[in-house]
Amino acid sequence: MDSFASVVFGTYPSWSHLVVRVVLGIIFFAHGAQKVFGWFGGPGLKGVIGYFKQALGVPAPLAALAAFTECFGGLAMIVGFLVRPAALGLIAVMLVAVAKVHARNGLFLNMQNTPGKGHGYEFNLALAAMAASILIGGAGIFSIDGAIVPLGGK
Repeated sequence: MDSFASVVFGTYPSWSHLVVRVVLGIIFFAHGAQKVFGWFGGPGLKGVIGYFKQALGVPAPLAALAAFTECFGGLAMIVGFLVRPAALGLIAVMLVAVAKVHARNGLFLNMQNTPGKGHGYEFNLALAAMAASILIGGAGIFSIDGAIVPLGGK
């Protein structure tokens, strides 16, 4: 159990991981809350499920799972609890978003808002890299995970 706890909760008191974790959490919680609750001008769960099914061919249960992963994975990042499992989920959501939507548009965001062209995957790549950093190094200082298993489990 101790080794399992270290893998799931273990973290060093890193200030840099605190910064990455909280910013990542804010971004994902906000986007997830749009999808799940309709907050911040979002479509809500019904709208997201309809869009994912019609435009992307994603079944309703997977669309809901993606929305909940963003929302509650973001919340997990903000409070610093179960950040490694949350990071895995967020990376998976970003990889699917790249594969289903953004890869065909290349790397860059569509800053000119060219009609008929969506955004590339650079933002997804940055978010996945941030999540990978947390997956590797843990939650950092001021986290529930760090209170459970500080200093990488020592």
